[in-house]
Order: sequence, then C-alpha cells, then structure tokens
Amino acid sequence: MEAYKKEFIKFMVDCNVLKFGDFTLKSGRKSPFFMNAGAYVLGWQLKRLGEFYAQAIHDRFGDDFDVVFGPAYKGIPLSVITAIAYHNLYGKEISYCSDRKEAKDHGADAGQLLGAELHDGDRVVIVEDVTTSGKSIDETYPKLKAAADVEVVGLMVSLNREEVGKSGTMAAIDEVSEKYGFPTDAIVTMSEVVEALEGTVITPELKAAIDAYYEQYGVK
Repeated sequence: MEAYKKEFIKFMVDCNVLKFGDFTLKSGRKSPFFMNAGAYVLGWQLKRLGEFYAQAIHDRFGDDFDVVFGPAYKGIPLSVITAIAYHNLYGKEISYCSDRKEAKDHGADAGQLLGAELHDGDRVVIVEDVTTSGKSIDETYPKLKAAADVEVVGLMVSLNREEVGKSGTMAAIDEVSEKYGFPTDAIVTMSEVVEALEGTVITPELKAAIDAYYEQYGVK
C-alpha cells in the first residue's frame, strides 16, 4: 500500500471523519462504520485533503485534464481545494467547476454551473466524497454535457465502501463507470482501511462486525 494511502486512512480517523460503531445509513443498512466528509472544517484539514485528492488523481488519471468538477454540495469545496493543491504540488493550473441545485437566472454568472466556464473538448475529472448510489452523477453528468462537449477523464472519491450498489452485483462506483464509460477510482478502499487499522483501531470484535456486514452487502 502506498505511503499516502496509509497517511490518508490515519487522517480520516484523526479528523473524526471515519467512525466505527453502529450506524443506520440512508439506504437503511446497519453499518459498523460511517464516513462523514462534512467533518473536514479546519484550514489545515482542507489543505491536506486537497493534497490527498491531487496525489490520487495524479497517480490514477495523470495530468492531461483541464477542470476538476465537484457536484453540489459537498463536491464544491472538494473541487476548489483539489485545484489549489494540484497547482501547489504539480505546478499545473486546473480550473474548478461545480453545479447548482437550482439554476441562477440573473447576473453575469447566470446558469446551472458556477466556477469555470466549460468549453468543447475540455477534459474533466469529477471529485466526490463517496459514491453510494451514483445518484449525484446521474444528476450532474447531463449538466456537464449540456454545458459543453466535455470529456470526463475519471471520477475520484475518497473511500470506496466496496458494497453492492443498485444492481446488487457490483459496487456503486463501478456501476457509474459501466454506465457512463469513464474510469472511477478511490483514494482508498475499505479493504485497505481494514488492513491498515486491524489490531489497533479495528478490534477483533469490530473486525467480526465488518466481516458480517460485507458477507451481506459486500461485492462478491
């Protein structure tokens, strides 16, 4: 496992973003772990988070893209901090762009999007915190394509939960890739989290609960 992945896992735990216990997810599933990206609120946390996203994007998708796009709402700060980090780490200017839940009908920036104006041929990387159903991509991908004939280079999320999505056979992040035809990836997977934390944060009892959860909901 790459060093920055181990650092990111520790970072999530230290920032109280990745929690272990007994949680009821929006889907109704009872989960022994929960990730809340909204807990990143301090300046140093946001700076470091952007660096993790930039490193993962650089490693998986390379430098040949123009815009980082973050679906509203949590994706908006993710796109901004990733663009800043990419400039600082790799010296490449990347624009940020996000969508609005409701289109703005006045002013010079009226429309469905905020941030950079998209142009035909722009290459775009999408950033999200976690993909559980693909719903946000279903909502934002048509907005991207309506704005300009852009090419989506890939989707990067922070954590791949590695549990089945709507199809019942593959992870939600893989469902997005299959549906839209662009690669998807995560800074870390839940398997890597377990590997890094087993014996410390993840006790034998917690490991048993995680194993039972994946026996029921995990990608086979």
